[in-house]
Amino acid sequence: MPPKSRFTRLDAFTKTVEDARIRTTSGGIVTIASLLVVLYLVWGEWADYRRIVVHPELIVDKGRGEKMEIHLNVSFPRIPCELLTLDVMDVSGEQQTGVMHGVNKVRLQPVSEGGKVIDVKALDLHAADDVASHLDPNYCGGCYGAPAPENARKPGCCNTCEEVREAYAGASWAFGRGENVEQCEREHYAERLDSQRKEGCRIEGGLRVNKVVGNFHIAPGRSFSNGNMHVHDLNNYFESPVQGGHTFSHVVHQLRFGPQLPEDATKNFAGKKLAWTDHHLNPLDETQQYTDEPAYNYMYFVKVVSTAYLPLGRHKNAKLNELQSKLPHEAITLGAHGLGLDGSVETHQYSVTSHKRSLAGGDDSGEGHKERVHARGGIPGVFFSYDISPMKVINREERSKTFAGFLTGVCAVIGGTLTVAAAIDRGVYEGATRMKKLHQR
Repeated sequence: MPPKSRFTRLDAFTKTVEDARIRTTSGGIVTIASLLVVLYLVWGEWADYRRIVVHPELIVDKGRGEKMEIHLNVSFPRIPCELLTLDVMDVSGEQQTGVMHGVNKVRLQPVSEGGKVIDVKALDLHAADDVASHLDPNYCGGCYGAPAPENARKPGCCNTCEEVREAYAGASWAFGRGENVEQCEREHYAERLDSQRKEGCRIEGGLRVNKVVGNFHIAPGRSFSNGNMHVHDLNNYFESPVQGGHTFSHVVHQLRFGPQLPEDATKNFAGKKLAWTDHHLNPLDETQQYTDEPAYNYMYFVKVVSTAYLPLGRHKNAKLNELQSKLPHEAITLGAHGLGLDGSVETHQYSVTSHKRSLAGGDDSGEGHKERVHARGGIPGVFFSYDISPMKVINREERSKTFAGFLTGVCAVIGGTLTVAAAIDRGVYEGATRMKKLHQR
């Protein structure tokens, strides 16, 4: 026999000689069954280790001076694009009247004719078709007593109907149909407006605004400031030759603040019933409102909550994301704001309450709310007032367990299965032995 080493007395796994071992059929069956159980449970441990879960956490939003994108798609089946104006204002004092960046006006056929798309026009202040290229280069149109707009093609002049309308808005004057205005008669503004009276319009696109409390609204007529008041030129809206007039019946196809969460990201929530598990998480999507009254106002009060989605492995591209964060927001294309190069998404969730009223005043007895009384006056249109929550939700992707936890689980599976299998084999062997002794008697 070989000499015993100093570790022999530390051996916790004593051995039996081969001659003292008994192999049985039941033991072989238990061994195969335990091996299959071990393989199944180890595979489960591996799948659990590879599973990605999302852990939400709530923190105070410490961001300052940030921008936020608003993406909207709203249809108005009973008002033409020529009459609609989109305005954005915020409490920081930035008033963006007639927003024209990243937004399209889509002319729609009347509902009776199918409501199909007629034309799509980007809301640029000076589109190519607004330039009076056929005029004499030295031509300088008058502004009819109003100061020329600062963004006129030719300083001090109003060479197009659009520039005259802009000048009137700057002077807080109503414009009407442009009768006796040379530029508008030359461009057949009144005829073009009348030809579109029965059409509908869809406003779609994106806006980039300051991330502060504010509002944006879609209302008829050119907007301008009169003292401290924001007003619209409503003459062409109310003086409509269309039977029943124009109304602000509308369908909100989509309204979201920031980029949409990628669909593959929603798969990692492991069936948790969270708001993020629904890809169409915007509560105003596909909202429909209908009215036959031209003087009608809709208001949506939106509470916006900043939300971040941080994917697994984002640290690999942390430097690229840091460089991206230093870029001025003007260098980031509309629609890409909030999408990190590391796969992270900075976006927003929101909740909403709505209110609607007739500008003629009265109560809501027709809807069963006689106690709800409305004031008279206001501007017809659809208004979205948004407030920014001071809290921020962070959804962080993580492994369900660490690699050390996976190894611990594998060891537990193997040890536990073999222990139970040994107990079962021992019980079967002892039972078979006693049955044999009983039969021998």
